Amino acid sequence: MAENYTSEQTQELITQYTGGLSVEELATAFDKPVRSIRSKLVREGVYIAAPRTKAAKQDGPTKKELLRELEAHGVVVDGLEGATKEAIARIIAVVAN
Repeated sequence: MAENYTSEQTQELITQYTGGLSVEELATAFDKPVRSIRSKLVREGVYIAAPRTKAAKQDGPTKKELLRELEAHGVVVDGLEGATKEAIARIIAVVAN
């Protein structure tokens, strides 16, 4: 089985990565897929994953909160877990009036 990286390439990869080059830049420089570069850096123990950004909180109540409100109006919500928030809100508007 042929190796994808020589020991010299591996050392150069580590040096450039720890020097500040991104995985994408290294992929271009080494003519390898980003996934291959990332995997090699992980195997070498030097890869640091970028922190994940949290998704922005959506406006309005959650689906769970809407279902609780609907339940408070005396409606059995079994089976409505798959309904959209908009559909649940329409049901609440009808039941509340």
